Amino acid sequence: MKQWIDIQKDDKHVAREREKARALRKSIWWKQQLAAGVCHYCGAKVGGNALTLDHVVPVARGGCSNKGNVVPACLDCNQKKKYRTPAEQILADLEERGDLEQL
Repeated sequence: MKQWIDIQKDDKHVAREREKARALRKSIWWKQQLAAGVCHYCGAKVGGNALTLDHVVPVARGGCSNKGNVVPACLDCNQKKKYRTPAEQILADLEERGDLEQL
């Protein structure tokens, strides 16, 4: 997984989606997500104040700011995921555990 991941972000798309994310954070739906206090990735119950909004498919990779692409994530999981897509994250996790060589 140490290969180069080419990210050709569209600055206009990123700006538009970041604005949508700001509006989504104010929605009742997002507040309900935070109220559960659970990280989507690790399942830890950390409380709403410790959760961040994470784009499952990163905005820089073409993802959108909508209910189908945003999840509450603890800071550790959000920082670990970075710009990765779900498939890239799975491969990174397998590599980290040493399971990738077995495939």
